[in-house]
Amino acid sequence: MDWKKELKSWGLILAFFAFLYFTGLLPVIQGAIQSVLLSTGLIQPKLERVDLTNQNFNYTGQFRDLEGNPVDLNNYRGKTVFINLWASWCGPCRAEMPHISELYKSLKDNPDVEFLMIGLDREFEKSKDFMEGKTWRFPVVHASYGLNSSLQSESIPTTLVVNKAGKIVFYQEGMSNFNTDEFRNFLLTQ
Repeated sequence: MDWKKELKSWGLILAFFAFLYFTGLLPVIQGAIQSVLLSTGLIQPKLERVDLTNQNFNYTGQFRDLEGNPVDLNNYRGKTVFINLWASWCGPCRAEMPHISELYKSLKDNPDVEFLMIGLDREFEKSKDFMEGKTWRFPVVHASYGLNSSLQSESIPTTLVVNKAGKIVFYQEGMSNFNTDEFRNFLLTQ
C-alpha cells in the first residue's frame, strides 16, 4: 500500500515540473529564486586578475540592437567594456540581469565605461520579446551574425571585461551579482 502512495507522490511532483517546463515558467521561477540568492551577496564575482595578458580582445564583429540596427564592435575600442552573454531561456542569466541593470544605472553616465548585453537566442525575436516590458535598463544586442573568437564560451551566462587597452581583464562563466562597490571600482580603474 505504501508504494502506491509513494508512486502517486512522485507522479504529482513530475506532473508539476512538466507543467512548469511546458508552459515556459520553469526558467522564470528558477531565475527569480536565483536572483534572490544573488541579492544575499553570497555569490560575487571573483576579481582575481585573469592571466590573459597576451590575449587582445577581438573587436571584429557586428550585432543587431533591439530595433534591428547594426552595432559594430569596433565602436567600443578605447573604452572599458562590460560584456555579458545571455539567453532568454537561461535561468541564471535572468537571475543576474536585475543586478547588472543596477550596476549599469550607476555607471551609465561615465563616458569611459560601456555595457554590452549580447543575446544568444537562435532567433532575434526571442531576445527582443524577452526584453520587452522588463524594467531592466542596459544596452542589449543580439548575436545575429555570430560571435568572434574572444566571445566564444562554454556556458552562459558568461561575463567579461575588456580594458581601454583592448585586453581581457576579467572573464567568468556562471552567474554573479556584479552590483558591488568592489566590482564598480574595478570597472572604473580599467
